Parts: sequence; structure tokens; C-alpha cells
Amino acid sequence: MFKHLYFTIFALFGISTIATAQSDFAQEVGIIFGPVTFQSDFGQRHNFDTNVGNTGFGVGIVHFINFSANNSRESFFTEHFKVRSELSFNTTTLNHFGGYLETAKNQLAVSQLKAMSGKSTLLNLGAQLEFSPFMKIHDFENTPGGFSPYVSVGFLASYYSTKVSSTMGELGTPATTFPKYLTPSDGHQYGFASENGVALAATAGVGFHLKLTQMSDLMVEGRFQAFSSDWIDGLNPNKDLYPENKSNDWQVWFNVGYIYYLEF
Repeated sequence: MFKHLYFTIFALFGISTIATAQSDFAQEVGIIFGPVTFQSDFGQRHNFDTNVGNTGFGVGIVHFINFSANNSRESFFTEHFKVRSELSFNTTTLNHFGGYLETAKNQLAVSQLKAMSGKSTLLNLGAQLEFSPFMKIHDFENTPGGFSPYVSVGFLASYYSTKVSSTMGELGTPATTFPKYLTPSDGHQYGFASENGVALAATAGVGFHLKLTQMSDLMVEGRFQAFSSDWIDGLNPNKDLYPENKSNDWQVWFNVGYIYYLEF
């Protein structure tokens, strides 16, 4: 699995380098980092304790193809769009939160949920198209302190590694496992799994660039990332029996970045 992932990484960055070297495109590189809140089958959805408790951390490197900086042939596309490629990593420890743990009368069930935890680790690789509607790229690059909001959309391939465990003992028995996770689901023996895999993810983000110096920017972004799989967190109760868990996993990443211009 890692062999194919490494090949894809080198191929993408190789193609990007060749493309920029043989054109008027300029390049920007940077680092991004910040908290990731994971929305999954761990905990109650739309619950404050779940949103805060199931928060991890992410870090990544980004590469921009800038169509405007070295290009004198101005057009709407070159002045408002950039292509961003990304290699990022994030990890989140997951637990059950929510009102059920406080109100349920079945104390064994409450104990089973409180004892269950998971850890999801993701390696993401992909590209996004970034659109800055209010300020031309040339104007932004020549405006100290310039402020340029943007929106972005794209796709990522996510290699995930997830582990699910319980302090009560090995999962898979009525004594340690909440009943809904004992039912077969989506080709798995149970509604939980510790496994590795690859999923696609669609992304949408909103943020802004702030011009620090002629050759550097500050970037602030909030990004939604929806996965094609519901096994990213290690839990996936049978959707026919438990429709409250029908949604696939998703996460929101709030990140801050420092961007440096390699060429101008």
C-alpha cells in the first residue's frame, strides 16, 4: 500500500515541477497546521462535547501553481485562480460523548461506550482549485498588508489507519461491546474494525491570504473534508438497522499556514 502511495506522491510532484519549469508559471510552497475536529460514529452528532473532545491535530506541506506572477498575459483565470497540491497528515483520538451517557438507565451499555476509544490517522494527497474573487493576484502581490479572501474545492486520496479498543477487554463480545457494534456491517464481521485502507475525499474550504512581505504570505483557512468511506474512524454500525449512523465520516480542519514564493 505504501509503495503505491509513495509512487503517486513522486509522480504528482514530478509532473508539477516539469509543468512549472517549462512555462511562465510561478511556484509557491508552504506549511499548514492546526486543529482537526472529526465527525464520526464516535459520540453524538451536533454535540458540543463530541466536537471538542474528538479534536486532533494536522500538519501539511502545500505547493501552489501561480498563473499570474510570471505571466504578462492577464486574464480572469490567471488573475483569480491558483492550483494547490497538498500532502498532509492528521491524527485524532476518538471517544464517545453525548447526552445518552448521562441519561441511559442501562449502566452496562454506558460503561461499554465510555470504555471504547479509537484512533484515526490520515495521510492525504491531492489537489484543490483556489479562487480569489475580490482582488487580482498581481494587485495582491504588490500590496504590502494586502488581504485576499478565497474559496477552494478539490479532491484528496486519504490513506487511513484506524484502531478501536476498549479498556473492558477485547471487543467482539456482549460483555465488552455496545450491542449495535456486534451486528455485521458492510462486509465486516462487526460494526467496528481496526484496519488500514484508502478512501477518496471531497474538500471545500474558505480562507484568506495576508501579504506579509513581497515573497511571503500568511494563510488562514477552514476546510471541510468528506470521505467516501464510513470506516475512517473504525466504527460503521449496520445502516439498515441503525439509520442514525447513515452518514459517512467527515472532518473540519482549521489551519494556519506560511507561504513562500519561490519565483516572482
